[in-house]
Amino acid sequence: MTVIIGYLPSPEGQAALKAGFAEAKARGVRALVVNSPRLGAASEVTTLDASEAAALEEQARKAGVEAEVLQPEHEDNLVETLNRCAKENDASMIVIGLRKRSAIGKFILGSQAQRILLDSDVPVLTTTP
Repeated sequence: MTVIIGYLPSPEGQAALKAGFAEAKARGVRALVVNSPRLGAASEVTTLDASEAAALEEQARKAGVEAEVLQPEHEDNLVETLNRCAKENDASMIVIGLRKRSAIGKFILGSQAQRILLDSDVPVLTTTP
């Protein structure tokens, strides 16, 4: 079993890591940190380099959890990417961080988080910074 943590380098991503590592430790399973930048997105903002990925794995070790960082690309369907990772890694849950936005902001910009909550094949735990 695995706990999947959706991660982007942000306060919301750090909140997801903290909650995800705690869940993985409580369940006695490993964590899979999925950093999946959208194809064509500004990669310098969302993509982790090798040293950043190693730092996340070290953060997991300090939390008492074995972790691996994956960086699969997705085009416009992050839910499909997370569901595929969940299936391939026998995940029991997905953990994501949420940023606070107004209802109008969500309506105008859409919400990847909402799509993950509605369309994930496994339970989703959300957290905020």
